[in-house]
Amino acid sequence: MADEKTPSYEQAREELTEVVRRLEAGGLTLEESIQLWERGERLAALCEEWLQGARVKLAAAMAQRRGPDAAGDAPFQTF
Repeated sequence: MADEKTPSYEQAREELTEVVRRLEAGGLTLEESIQLWERGERLAALCEEWLQGARVKLAAAMAQRRGPDAAGDAPFQTF
């Protein structure tokens, strides 16, 4: 997931917050608004990807901790 060009979850979340703030503030051209919206969509997808990866890792760690008999117990629902 992480490489030099991919922001961390925290970086993506902060930038997404700034995108939302700018869109809510208004005063942008239609083209600027569309570009910001598209960037926000990409950032939201990236955040979701980070969170999904964290869920998978956590579920695996919890399953390993409980042992092989509890393999069917999923700690999180995935949507």
